[in-house]
Amino acid sequence: MTGHAFSAGSGPGVITPDGCAVDLYAALPVGPEPDIIHAAVPVGASILELGCGVGRVTHPLVALGHAVTAVDESQEMLDLVRGAHVVRARIEDLDLGRRFDAVVLGSHLVNVPDDDVLGAFLRCCARHVAPDGRALIERHPARWFDDVADGEAERAGVVFRLRDVSRPAADLVAATVEYRIGDREWRQSFVTRRLDDAALRDRLGEAGLRLESTLTQDGAWVSARPA
Repeated sequence: MTGHAFSAGSGPGVITPDGCAVDLYAALPVGPEPDIIHAAVPVGASILELGCGVGRVTHPLVALGHAVTAVDESQEMLDLVRGAHVVRARIEDLDLGRRFDAVVLGSHLVNVPDDDVLGAFLRCCARHVAPDGRALIERHPARWFDDVADGEAERAGVVFRLRDVSRPAADLVAATVEYRIGDREWRQSFVTRRLDDAALRDRLGEAGLRLESTLTQDGAWVSARPA
């Protein structure tokens, strides 16, 4: 993962340069992401996962029969990834010299509030996706930016608390999320930018990709093809 200027974290264990806590991410439950990706690609597809972290999405994709190349800049994260080919690199710098059936840019990385970083992310997708392949991108839905507010929830033994939500600009949200597991607690502050269909279509076009379709009802996951 990357975008260090827009996120920072604290808590027990190793904290990666972009503020992610390795011990925390190793304990978080997996969500619907693997099923969304699996449904969007051919059986046994080769997948390049950008910003893989500890492999929460990687491991289910491998179990579903995909050949996954998992990329992260944190060696401590990559040390926990199993069953995939791992590459330590920043997304912006990655050039593997090969193409994949699918390139996954998850974790809302596309919402980074910096045009240069966003462009580098999308160009990385474009240079690694096969001519008949797809780039699968996860973003915050537009409605999330309108509705997000301080609050607390619990899932699978993890308490999530969102606090200090603010809107420093019309298209930006800044907040701090706190995670608690037992007596351990982590904090991560971030700034994220709205990216609606029109804006995403423009940025994809600049990188040599075209917006193809949305993969989820809320528009959080989209598919792009080489232009």
